Amino acid sequence: MPETLVIVPTYNEIESLEGLVGRLRQSVPLADILVVDDSSPDGTGALADRLAATDPGIRVLHRTGKQGLGKAYLAGFEQALADGYDFVVEIDADGSHDPDDLPGMLELAEAGADLVIGSRWVAGGEVRNWPWIRQAISKAGNWYARTMLRSRIRDITAGFRVFRASALRDVDLAGVSSQGYCFQVEVAWNLERTGHRIAEHPITFVERATGRSKMHAGIVIEALLRVTAWGLAAALRRSR
Repeated sequence: MPETLVIVPTYNEIESLEGLVGRLRQSVPLADILVVDDSSPDGTGALADRLAATDPGIRVLHRTGKQGLGKAYLAGFEQALADGYDFVVEIDADGSHDPDDLPGMLELAEAGADLVIGSRWVAGGEVRNWPWIRQAISKAGNWYARTMLRSRIRDITAGFRVFRASALRDVDLAGVSSQGYCFQVEVAWNLERTGHRIAEHPITFVERATGRSKMHAGIVIEALLRVTAWGLAAALRRSR
């Protein structure tokens, strides 16, 4: 397997982190793991340090304060590119993404995809234990983003991804300022509109069993406003 770095952003995920790391070790035993912790007050960072002390393939990046998902991944991307990894993985710490899907996603990346998205909304994908309102918001958000941005990606907000490192180098990461859903949209759209190859791999997304969701209205509003602005700007450029 080519050199792979799995980035796990954490904030108050002490109940789920160790289980996720164990599952990653079973599914992709040769991959390295980078936990990016935003000074979790519940002790997640200290737990990550203990896991790293027993596994040389685990590292921990401690950040000051809660800076958000997007900045956590950008910090992880910077580390991955500096260390020369071939592939970079995004995965949620709460256990909603199944590491058993990673070998198949990495195969698509090895075959030439610049970005592989673990997709809930393609044939074979599904969501479990989500209330209908969460499903409706996700489907509506993806539809709106696809429409405004003229994207062909079915699950552009998804957070389970494999990037080819060379493709990440083509993205102006310093110019990415979004968080949450919107961060995922921005990075995927940047790659799509610059001609990079994107593949979607069906996954089963399972709602977290422990801890609290980080989703809130502000994340949805940010995504709505930014996607609208990007779509209108792109339409204006086309009209010129």
